[in-house]
Amino acid sequence: MKCVIIASGDLEYTSDIHRMIKTAQLIISADGGAGHLRILNILPHVMIGDFDSIHPDDKQFFKKKQVKMLTFPSRKNHTDSELCISWALENNATDITLLGVTGTRLDHTLANIFLLKKLARQNIPARIINKNNEIHIVTNFLELKGRPKDFLSIIPITEKVTGITLRGLEYPLVNATLEMGSCLGVSNSFKEAVASVSIEKGILIVTKSTD
Repeated sequence: MKCVIIASGDLEYTSDIHRMIKTAQLIISADGGAGHLRILNILPHVMIGDFDSIHPDDKQFFKKKQVKMLTFPSRKNHTDSELCISWALENNATDITLLGVTGTRLDHTLANIFLLKKLARQNIPARIINKNNEIHIVTNFLELKGRPKDFLSIIPITEKVTGITLRGLEYPLVNATLEMGSCLGVSNSFKEAVASVSIEKGILIVTKSTD
């Protein structure tokens, strides 16, 4: 089941984003993400959070539409995005896209990126998408579509990542090793319509980006 979670961070209202949300089988609003959905005229299946960042008008709008709301205390051990992911998994989500989870708060952005690690370890395909980036965590294999000159970067987040093989890119690698802190994998670019990243051991952040 494809699931889209929308939080209150940066979100570009493109036709692709609208279609992605509209066609999802499960739409979850994380707190103030309801504001994005109201602008897009899309009703979520559920709204989750402590609702400290939602505009009162948005909350009242969806309440009148009888959208299910799961309210948590503001003093809690999990972020709203994390609560949404847990609920999605409990309700049979098998593919998760996170929108509106990046922005000016770097701590929130980093925490949300590392939520992808939790999903990768459960073999749940997941990604974060914003205006310029598509962010993945890779523990085994990833294939991505792109256009020539789209950037693809790989960033080790374990002490060492071994058996790295990159195909379909301007600078391929075969069975390479990168250590955390290395910038060797930054700003590669697509040479073919499909690129792949495979590793034998370790964890990578993989981003597809445009300027």
